Amino acid sequence: MKKFLTLLAVVFGAVALHAGEYPDISINELKSAIVHKQVTVIDVNGSDSYKEGHIPGAIDFQSVKAELAAKLPTDKSALVVAYCGGPTCGAYAAAAKAASELGYTNVKHLSAGISGWKDAHAPLEK
Repeated sequence: MKKFLTLLAVVFGAVALHAGEYPDISINELKSAIVHKQVTVIDVNGSDSYKEGHIPGAIDFQSVKAELAAKLPTDKSALVVAYCGGPTCGAYAAAAKAASELGYTNVKHLSAGISGWKDAHAPLEK
């Protein structure tokens, strides 16, 4: 039983660590960063979803994945935010990881995703 509990602690600890790898940003914080042109936003919902509506100024990760470095700012400390469908979606991590691997140090996650953005009646771009 002790080994089982230890295993559970290790597994849940790893999940919690991974979940916290990229800090969350709120919808209001992201709106402000967009207004002040202080963020690069990456949509990881796929090109079809992107065409239906995305956060204003967002990059379609699926279509630019191979050229992501050219789409991101030269300042490696610039804010980069990745998002996907919503709080239970983990697809954002592909873009967040790609940006981190390119040397970006201020990578965040909009855990609310596009569903939270829409629920907040925030503007969409097509």
